Amino acid sequence: MAEKKGGKKPAAKPAAKSVAGSTAKSTAKSAARSARGFTAEEQAAMREYAQELKAASRPGRKAADGEADLLAKVAAMPEPDRVMATRIHAIVRASAPSLVPRTWYGMPAYANDAGQVVCFFQGMSKFKTRYATLGFSDKARLDEGSMWPSAFALETLDAATEARISALVARAAG
Repeated sequence: MAEKKGGKKPAAKPAAKSVAGSTAKSTAKSAARSARGFTAEEQAAMREYAQELKAASRPGRKAADGEADLLAKVAAMPEPDRVMATRIHAIVRASAPSLVPRTWYGMPAYANDAGQVVCFFQGMSKFKTRYATLGFSDKARLDEGSMWPSAFALETLDAATEARISALVARAAG
């Protein structure tokens, strides 16, 4: 090969790959990437969030649309999550009527008047976990000293748990 000005040889072109070899390597790279990166469930949640942002930016969109979206997501949940999400929705609406229902990464969520998510419900089927989660964002007013919980595992809802959720949500909404 002829040398380029500056004493460097031009880079050699890579050899052509067979279709089968290329597909196998691509599949292996994809599998390795998902092992290190986001799971399929996390990727789906990010796609849902992108759709939510797009829908929210449409002219004429109302808060009622957010509640309709939330209720549709709840209705589509498998049985144990659907029952719990329905009850959580009723508790949040009764405890903090100022919070606006919406979806957030495809999960039922409740936002303050500035549109910032304060709390959310993550069903166990969302990311294939062993329990559902009631989570609170940094916008929730739950600060207590230098450390406090921001998410709670939920296996079942009984009267005592519902009362605790109601108190937490009311406090978080401020």
